[in-house]
Amino acid sequence: MSAPPERGADAADPQAAAARWEHFEHMADAGIRGLGATPDQAFEQAALALVALIVAPGKIAAQDEVQLRCAGRDLDLLLLDFINALVFEMATRRMLFGRFSVHLDRGGLHARAWGEPLDRARHRPAVEVKGATMTELHVHRRSDGLWEAQCVVDV
Repeated sequence: MSAPPERGADAADPQAAAARWEHFEHMADAGIRGLGATPDQAFEQAALALVALIVAPGKIAAQDEVQLRCAGRDLDLLLLDFINALVFEMATRRMLFGRFSVHLDRGGLHARAWGEPLDRARHRPAVEVKGATMTELHVHRRSDGLWEAQCVVDV
């Protein structure tokens, strides 16, 4: 029997009570899943799930802001591009992000990520995420009304 998926949520925001992130098992890699009342919120939660593979998001100070843009209309491919853009920004800037704001429109995705420089001694990163894959990639509205954004990431 496998362990239940790891989960996170923002209990301080009553409007976001349904929003949460999860990890799911996938052989040697890791699955990330974001759930929210809107696609924007599901993408934000998927980003938190990504970061939570590395370090507890609550340990990251929101001191610096980085803006990201991804063009396109297909939600699945936008999620893939968004997660890969976050992985790229974390690697090249040597930063971790713990807070996200995502806005999806007809032209694509506009996001803001807040974080701080990686401090290996304080943050104690658990894994290095190499990138998002198309495995189990999907963004859709579930029967319970929540939006789900998920994919498998290479660790």
